[in-house]
Amino acid sequence: MTAVRAPSRVLFVTGKLAEPALRSTLASMKAPFAAEVAMLPITVAALMTTEWIAKHLEIPDGTDLVLIPGLCEGATESISDRFTVRVEKGPRDLREIPEYFGQAAAREDYGAWDIEIIAEINNAPRLSREEIMREALRFRDSGADYVDIGCTPGRAFPALGPVVRELVAAGIKVSIDTFNSDEIRTAVDAGATLVLSINGSNLDVARELAGRGVRVVALPDFGAPLETIEPTLELLTELKIPFLIDPIIEPIGFGFMASLERYAVSRRRWPNAEMMMGVGNITELTAADSTGINAILIAICQELGVRAVLTTEVIPWAHGSVREIDVARRLMHHAVTKKLPPKRVDDRLVTIKDPKILEYGEAELRELQSRITDPNFRIFTDRSTITVLNRELFVRGTDIQEIFAQLGVDEPTHAFYLGKELAKAKLAITLGKTYRQEGSLSWGYLTPPDDVKSEHVKLTQRSRRAAPRGDPSSA
Repeated sequence: MTAVRAPSRVLFVTGKLAEPALRSTLASMKAPFAAEVAMLPITVAALMTTEWIAKHLEIPDGTDLVLIPGLCEGATESISDRFTVRVEKGPRDLREIPEYFGQAAAREDYGAWDIEIIAEINNAPRLSREEIMREALRFRDSGADYVDIGCTPGRAFPALGPVVRELVAAGIKVSIDTFNSDEIRTAVDAGATLVLSINGSNLDVARELAGRGVRVVALPDFGAPLETIEPTLELLTELKIPFLIDPIIEPIGFGFMASLERYAVSRRRWPNAEMMMGVGNITELTAADSTGINAILIAICQELGVRAVLTTEVIPWAHGSVREIDVARRLMHHAVTKKLPPKRVDDRLVTIKDPKILEYGEAELRELQSRITDPNFRIFTDRSTITVLNRELFVRGTDIQEIFAQLGVDEPTHAFYLGKELAKAKLAITLGKTYRQEGSLSWGYLTPPDDVKSEHVKLTQRSRRAAPRGDPSSA
């Protein structure tokens, strides 16, 4: 990745309402660059488009970065092509600008990983070929390196060969999850290149895999200690079949900690061997959101040199595990290789609570109100209170029904809008999240995009009516 040169002079673009707050933020951050503010002739900065900015902006000589509000519509090329200067969309909230620049160096070289993701389609024989393909494509698009076809012991799978061939033809790398020798042969003949799993029970088929460009996962014998894997490893080494060792992680309550110790023992015993961990035994069997569990398990893998993980997404609380592991493997690779805590680089695994709550105090909001000349309602939250204000009203409280009753709004569209926003504000307080008017709450990697365009259209249509728009934090 090519490093981006740190800026020496940055021009921050904003509107009239946000200018004081932006200048205050810049004054407090002690930036290692010269900062200038361009206040354009618009009240709410988030309503600007990049084409509109390009027509109204003047850039001082020496500027090497223009930062526009993150909620602005349009491509930054509309500005950069006209002025031949680097243009970036900043954070959605101007109070995040210090952190945005604090993470700049980390962003330049962030994103590398060295852990493969194997995503299992569980009980594949029970699914149609169309369902398997649809799930495989979803896993691939979520970050999986292999799609694992999970066979069901005792259930015939006559479509196995065609299924594997269809996936391979679609450019998907396929692994087969079975101890059944016939199913392994069928899958490998159809193009599977990874076999889960080999132990003392099916060494016969291992001999047939030599020279076929297939890797296998080696396990201890069923219910037996780690040492029983040694004959399997000796044979695979003799046959020159590449293998990954899986000491098997056990569910919590069934030897979880002891199984983690087995991974450490295995790394010491076979220091150069490739290893795999099947994290689904923890995420699927623990009634907790999988996000944090996946993060910790991938951290363990990164430190131990476990370079492949097998995951599933069967139980609802584990849905999204492939995407979570894709984020976690990048975050933990950065942390371990840079010797830095895994924080303030990538917050996509913080889904329920926010990494930081941004809030205005009552004094700041009353000062803001003194500068407002329109009837549009602005909504803010702190850790416990909702504030709604415009040029005439300043309402604070915790009960959204009581707050709404004080606003005097009876026009249906406007009432619906305020009800929606107040409900979102209450949810933000309940969960400990930053509320942004007309913006999505942050749900980490699950955050939906803001529907900024539709709000712009509604604002235009409302014209001078009591349009509920105008968050000054949108620089």
